[in-house]
Amino acid sequence: MGRVTAGARAAGRDPGLQPERTRLAWRRTTLSATVAAVLAVRTALHGGASAEGIVLGAVCCGLWLGFLGVAHRRIRALSAGTRPPVLAGRQAAAAVLCAVATAVCAVALVL
Repeated sequence: MGRVTAGARAAGRDPGLQPERTRLAWRRTTLSATVAAVLAVRTALHGGASAEGIVLGAVCCGLWLGFLGVAHRRIRALSAGTRPPVLAGRQAAAAVLCAVATAVCAVALVL
């Protein structure tokens, strides 16, 4: 049997797989963010609702909605069928900000 050259491997490559994997990764991350937001609200309301707990729970839900918006736009771009554009710096920054702020809210709820 012959050796497969790099050119033959590149010609047989399916360019649709990478956007599909990325789209699935965004969906997984969105699911994880949803679970984190639900647990944050549950923790905030556990043992009686305090004003601080309600505010932090609402902030976590708002951050989840922000992340959901960024993820939804990216998933739509990846599903368009054409080559997806590079993730914009503003969208990447918004996703990171939402994730870090959710972590800060979680620490505040636990302490």
